[in-house]
Amino acid sequence: MKTYKLTAFESNGEKVLDESFQAEHDDAAKELGQKMLADKNLLERTHRCTSPSGKLLLFHS
Repeated sequence: MKTYKLTAFESNGEKVLDESFQAEHDDAAKELGQKMLADKNLLERTHRCTSPSGKLLLFHS
């Protein structure tokens, strides 16, 4: 399992989500990140999900 980082922001730059989570691989992390954002109603906010190697898996501005 690898540790991924999911962050979401308000339009003023304030962090509204800053969580780490575990996933087997990048594709699973991308799906899990999208589900977490949807569950918290943050899909339309600026967000990003990064892999342990720094790869950007999700991004919305």
